[in-house]
Amino acid sequence: MVRPVSVSHGGDLAEARHLAGGKAVLDLSTGINPHAYPATVPLDAMTGLPQSEMLAGCLAAAREAYRVPASAAIAAAPGTQAILQWLPRLFSARRVAVVGPTYGEHAATWRRCAEVVEVPDLAAAEGADVAVVVTPNNPDGRRTPAAEIAAFAAATGARVIVDEAFGDLDPAATAAGRPGTLVLKSFGKFYGLAGLRLGFAIGDAADIATLADALGPWAVSGPALAVGRAALADAAWAAAMRRRLAEERIALDGALAAAGLAVVGGTDLFRLVETDQAAAWHHRLAERGIWTRRFTEAPDRLRFGLPGAALPRLAQSLLATRAALGV
Repeated sequence: MVRPVSVSHGGDLAEARHLAGGKAVLDLSTGINPHAYPATVPLDAMTGLPQSEMLAGCLAAAREAYRVPASAAIAAAPGTQAILQWLPRLFSARRVAVVGPTYGEHAATWRRCAEVVEVPDLAAAEGADVAVVVTPNNPDGRRTPAAEIAAFAAATGARVIVDEAFGDLDPAATAAGRPGTLVLKSFGKFYGLAGLRLGFAIGDAADIATLADALGPWAVSGPALAVGRAALADAAWAAAMRRRLAEERIALDGALAAAGLAVVGGTDLFRLVETDQAAAWHHRLAERGIWTRRFTEAPDRLRFGLPGAALPRLAQSLLATRAALGV
């Protein structure tokens, strides 16, 4: 029996609440948009089983929003994490190369049935049966161009899993529909509705059909399909939100710089800072009710999600923490 691999994640607030000592916790450990899409759920989406036309409507909206060409197929799932669990059964592989450091669940999932190696870039993944690349990468925001991904797949014959969880920030950069790729899209991050659990896979028709069959009937809830369809079809909201997030990212960078923290990467939904006192910053901020993301494999780094309207609170806490640490 293969034992599951435990991966540490942000977003679990039990420790944060303990360290905060009763203070309200501002969770900045994830890269979820603090300005959620104003969703409404029709009653019939909750009272009946998800209908085929609901799924078709959501997939059509996703195809348009994610710029999926007619040559590619698309499937919906209860979050991209659910898709990850099926990939080792969908693609047979003896050696899997993960471009990292990155989201830990990719390596953890494949490690149950294949040799997994971490490589610095796609070029170093040559020889692998499957390559995994996250773009923009989590947590440093590094981007791998779609043309580079397609060229690698064509030259090596490897299947490339492209995780575009934060790709909504720049939809034109997608690798969706490129030969040899399976692209993953996470709905909850950009739309600020992570609890809805909705994600998509885009790729070859045969691969997507196999995945959809594995997920089974009614894999995605009626509320998720209804909200997903409305949000993905709302191009005006998405365009305005991209502008807003870019502005708020600049403001967050200013608050971090004022506290003496150097930004070394990120996206418009999160920033990565580097400091040799990362553990102390994390602990002191947690005591003030500010929860950041630490990385075991990179102890000198912290990730800050966008605080939204709580930016003044974060800025004040950053300055107070800097003073307490004497830096």
